[in-house]
Amino acid sequence: MAGEWASTRSALGNPGVGGDKVKTNSKDITLTAVFAALYVTINVLQMSIIGNPTIFGPIQLRIADCLIALTVLFGWPVVGGVTLGCFLTNAYYFLGPQDVIFGPIANLIAASVVLLLRKRRFFACVAGALPIGLVVGAYLPIFFRPPQLLSALPVWAAMIISITVSSLIAIAGIGYLLLTAIERSGVIEPLKSRRLKAPP
Repeated sequence: MAGEWASTRSALGNPGVGGDKVKTNSKDITLTAVFAALYVTINVLQMSIIGNPTIFGPIQLRIADCLIALTVLFGWPVVGGVTLGCFLTNAYYFLGPQDVIFGPIANLIAASVVLLLRKRRFFACVAGALPIGLVVGAYLPIFFRPPQLLSALPVWAAMIISITVSSLIAIAGIGYLLLTAIERSGVIEPLKSRRLKAPP
């Protein structure tokens, strides 16, 4: 009995046993919330400055998707953040249930792909753009006609190509440049020293 009490007290009092997990989880949750907030904020700013077609139209260049590339540095919190951020953005502007459900799923798959392929960073960013093009491009013809430039193609193919190109610009273009800039600036090292988990 005394032995059980001692081991229980040790587990509760020793941050190396139980405390670290709580701290780590709270940091991950906080980082997820930060990325979700960033994703929503960038979309709202883009919507107010440039207008709707760049967020929800057939040429859907969401600058906020550049955050997906940062999965390479910050791991699962970015996956959760861009998924939640996409859900909140799509629910707020609400095109329809398809967009609220499948848009976040596309971001979840895209960020997960980037995380899995993170050792080949540029390739990961290119590959991460493809799920958004396929998933979002597949349902977007319900709401919009594809760009005139691609009007010779079937509607579904034209929309998938349009969204894929936009996603490549956001993730493999802007996102990769942002990823490289953050790494070169040395910002990530101080964060790691504060026990922020980053993918190996």
